[in-house]
Amino acid sequence: MHVLIMSFGTRGDIQPYAALSGALARAGHDVTLAVPEGFADLVPHGGPGTIRHQPAGSRMLRLLQEVMPELSGPRDALRTLGIMTSAMRELNAECWAAAQAARPDVVVYHPKCLAGAHIAEVLGVPGVLSLPIPFFTPTRAHAMPFFGGASFGSLGNKMSYEFRRMSGIMYGGMINDFRRDVGLRRVHRLADPLRNSDGSPVHILYPYSRHVVPIPDDYPPSAHVTGYWFPEHSDDSWEPPARLVNFLAAGEPPVYIGFGSMGFGKGATGRRDAVLKALRAHGLRGIVATGWGGIAPGEADADDVLVLEGAPHEWLFPRVAAVVHHGGAGSTAAGIRAGRPTLVVPFLGDQPFWGARVRSLGAGPAPLPARQLREGLTDRLGDLVHKASYASRADELGAAVRAEHGLAAGVQALEQITGAAVLEG
Repeated sequence: MHVLIMSFGTRGDIQPYAALSGALARAGHDVTLAVPEGFADLVPHGGPGTIRHQPAGSRMLRLLQEVMPELSGPRDALRTLGIMTSAMRELNAECWAAAQAARPDVVVYHPKCLAGAHIAEVLGVPGVLSLPIPFFTPTRAHAMPFFGGASFGSLGNKMSYEFRRMSGIMYGGMINDFRRDVGLRRVHRLADPLRNSDGSPVHILYPYSRHVVPIPDDYPPSAHVTGYWFPEHSDDSWEPPARLVNFLAAGEPPVYIGFGSMGFGKGATGRRDAVLKALRAHGLRGIVATGWGGIAPGEADADDVLVLEGAPHEWLFPRVAAVVHHGGAGSTAAGIRAGRPTLVVPFLGDQPFWGARVRSLGAGPAPLPARQLREGLTDRLGDLVHKASYASRADELGAAVRAEHGLAAGVQALEQITGAAVLEG
């Protein structure tokens, strides 16, 4: 089986699919991984199968990295959409080039890769949607994650998933331009991304844990909750800087605080000051990650606080006492897997949902919205580190997640989907 996997976004959007690539290769399958050049270091090596990295979306990623630190909020983000349009079209073209070179048996695509489903259609192979968020499949159990932890009752929760059509509404013109270029007919902007052109259901791989978000009773067989896709043997692939190793060895395990790619630079200095104030108020040692500019570097007491751009969560989180982050799906997964109590400081998107899940699971306090960070972090951080039940529950949850075999389940699901497609053909 030759699998084409395409994804775009920040590290958390790429790393699970790189891990899946490695698992597929170890199972003897060939993989083409279409992701930005900037994430080439995540591409695994080895195994009976082969993995080929096909750069896709590199220009768009550079634009995001340049623009994000200058943003001050959602309005600025909306103004950047025009800048990104040509880069998005370029991403579509690069994914199509990767598909033509690979001639895959199945296409696995993150929804940020708008061409994914249409590439599978023109090639006549199964297209498998995938993202680590229960975003697409309607259920009575909970509302679409972009509504945070809200519940609108059984019917309202299920109806909220109509927002899954927003991508077609926003980018329908671009999608139909691509379909025209590859010889496909136009589709309606409100077309259901859960249905193929022949009306059959689209299979979805959800690489998150059932221990974190239970599988709803009303999920169809086409929705596969596999467990998380963590890199294997990742501790051996990264060499920590000496100053990080020395800081960790110099005292009690610190608290990690970082907001990843949430680089809204105009508030970065205030966030830094709030972080340092909260750490000192409780006499805590801290590792502060500046990320894409979410926290300004500034000055810090070298004895108590280490400031760095970032470090792989799978290496760092098991070595700290607690984690404070923005609630991205990848950061949340890493904190839970490490068994560390977690405080989520959500900025946007699905982040409030993950914050609500952490609280509901008893692994941390209520999420603290980013706009309340300056006033509320000191009290919320005290709650995080001083309430023993958070640490004990996080430890239990981490053990359950580490016992899962998400990558094996993902490989098995793709083998079954492809085998079924061959038999039906």
